[in-house]
Amino acid sequence: MSDASRVLIIIPAFNEEATIADVIESIKKHCPDYDVVVVDDGSQDATAKVVMKTGHATLLKLPHNLGIGGAMQTGYKFAYNNNYDIAVQCDADGQHPVEQLEDLVGKVEAGVADIVIGSRYVAVTGYTPSLVRRIGKSVLSRWIDFLIGGGITDTTSGFRAANRKVLQVFAHNYPEDYPEPEALVILHKHGLSAAEIPVNMHARQGGTTSIRPHGAVYYMIKVGMAIFIDLFRRYTPMHGED
Repeated sequence: MSDASRVLIIIPAFNEEATIADVIESIKKHCPDYDVVVVDDGSQDATAKVVMKTGHATLLKLPHNLGIGGAMQTGYKFAYNNNYDIAVQCDADGQHPVEQLEDLVGKVEAGVADIVIGSRYVAVTGYTPSLVRRIGKSVLSRWIDFLIGGGITDTTSGFRAANRKVLQVFAHNYPEDYPEPEALVILHKHGLSAAEIPVNMHARQGGTTSIRPHGAVYYMIKVGMAIFIDLFRRYTPMHGED
């Protein structure tokens, strides 16, 4: 991949009017050559108006809330259909360190892996999750490593860069609920690789998390079962690009 790779930053957003402008402006400050698309997932606030006011992002507005999976697949379809070489998922709440976007993209360009994940756990960082979240993420990571290998420590991280091969897969097949761990299994079934680099996540700048402590057990069971089913699901091999 050349230095002239076309890079798209995909930001799924649901009621993020308080933070989305700062995230977009920060991306353009650190990576002025990257394009940005915001997928407004049926927001009920002024998210769409704020995005348009920045003048630095394309807005895709979904008619109703599809969840993170539907929003991200919309972004991946957009990236694939518009011939981007690399797409990066980035949260709208300010948690993801946009100053490290080039680190993710550079690893994909270098061919380190088909998808490169920004990990909170692969090295010592300032990130300190709650005990419940840490246990849940650890269980999922160990489960996925047991099933497909790879040693990914942060399977739930949404800060990840994907190459053209991954875009083709995700544009056609992407999980609906809490998709990040399950997506790794889908990529494995297509013979694609994953790696991770350490990143310093920020504290959430606004909004609320979709996973509450009391829902952590439900989350782990649901995602774990989906991953197990994916292991036995047959996928049509993709040759070239359609």
